[in-house]
Amino acid sequence: MTPNPPALPALPDDWRRCLAVVAHPDDLEYGAAAAVARWTDEGREVVYVLATRGEAGIDTMAPEEAARVREEEERAGAALVGVKAVEFLDHHDGVIEYGTALRRDIAHAIRRHRPELVLTLNHHDVWGPGMWNTPDHRAVGRATLDAVADAGNRWIFPDPGGPEPWPGVRRVAVFGSPYPTHSVDVSATFERGVASLAAHRAYLEALGDAPAEEQARQVLEQTAASGVVTFEVFGG
Repeated sequence: MTPNPPALPALPDDWRRCLAVVAHPDDLEYGAAAAVARWTDEGREVVYVLATRGEAGIDTMAPEEAARVREEEERAGAALVGVKAVEFLDHHDGVIEYGTALRRDIAHAIRRHRPELVLTLNHHDVWGPGMWNTPDHRAVGRATLDAVADAGNRWIFPDPGGPEPWPGVRRVAVFGSPYPTHSVDVSATFERGVASLAAHRAYLEALGDAPAEEQARQVLEQTAASGVVTFEVFGG
């Protein structure tokens, strides 16, 4: 593993329900799932919501087949870290549009699940110096931050007969941000994080020559360096 990063305060644990909203199958498994495993071990509820089924992610597989395979892999990876509920919004992989339709779908998910913590992926233009982020990640991350406020306003995206507005989100934790503010110790759940990413076997082995387990371990040794996952946290 890489050397210890500068110490960051622990992500507050004064919450019971988390909604994780990302663009693609495997986005959470690149390190955040190790934190999810810790949270579910502590008895917290975590639900995954994915904007797409990742249908454009495997060059050698037709989109319809890739969507089926990647959904199966996502559900398997989620189960390994204690997540039972995985939902898909069925926006189109690779061409997700930031806008009111995406904000509405995420706001409605927040109202349904009533989380105190919302988790999403890096919404910034870059991962770090010289590392450009993708449009899907930026769009979903930014829409998630905006949808937290939308979800609490009954006059934005009204849903007659649907769940009531939910103003109860205390914080949004952004995984993969180049500007981390808080950390979660995942030393006890690191291996489950590796297994959760390795469950995306078809996807990983289409990307690289090494076995999925080897690729997953290499990734987690970077993103969960020294047993710590970091987040940029918005909110009190």
